Amino acid sequence: MPVFAIIWPWIGLGAAAALLIVLVSTDGLQADRGISRWHDLPWLVWLGLAAYLLHQFEEHGIDLLGQPYAFRTDMCRMLGYRDPIACPVPLSFITAVNVGSVWGAGLLSALAARRWPAIGLSFFAVPLVNAFVHVGVAMAEGRYNPGLLTAVLFFLPLSLWTLSVAVTRAGLPRRVLLFVLAGGIAVHVILMGSLQAYLRGFIGLWPLNIIQVLNAFVPAALMYAGMRVRKAPPPRRKPNLRAV
Repeated sequence: MPVFAIIWPWIGLGAAAALLIVLVSTDGLQADRGISRWHDLPWLVWLGLAAYLLHQFEEHGIDLLGQPYAFRTDMCRMLGYRDPIACPVPLSFITAVNVGSVWGAGLLSALAARRWPAIGLSFFAVPLVNAFVHVGVAMAEGRYNPGLLTAVLFFLPLSLWTLSVAVTRAGLPRRVLLFVLAGGIAVHVILMGSLQAYLRGFIGLWPLNIIQVLNAFVPAALMYAGMRVRKAPPPRRKPNLRAV
């Protein structure tokens, strides 16, 4: 078993702690120091990154019930595999999904947020939809699932607040909300679709893992494409020659 597949949630926990200290004790990650940090979109994106690192630890480090690496076990159960040891969901798949989405695309989105606020906002596509997935599963099954606590405490309020700030304070058009939602849904569909393709033997392990890394950039790509769309200019009126 690769060591990194087990220790990466702990590395993320340390990174989350360090990032939270920087966010709380300094204004170095705040773009506009003349306003409250809670109204500063880039600062909120960095806070979202820290929240996601904490969420990953609940899922893949130690969950609320004290179970280690509980998310994969829960996923295997939902897929019909009662024995997590015999479950064919690869550890590298779990690692590729999480490291790609947060350590890769998430970090780049946070770095881009000052210059391209919409790209920074796209980071919240996955946390927003992921939170509803956790809550939906918990309500359907009537029980806790790994990641539920941080999804409810961090993902839902922070995502909804940041979307509000993006439209009311950062001046982004309301259509960004649709791109955020579409990006989050697309990521989850591609994730589960590619996993099913692997489990059914249609693709191999390397394609599965590469898809997850590329999938992490889907929200930013959708946001970029959507924000480039502009309404067609009104047709130019022909001069009234009779009036000349």
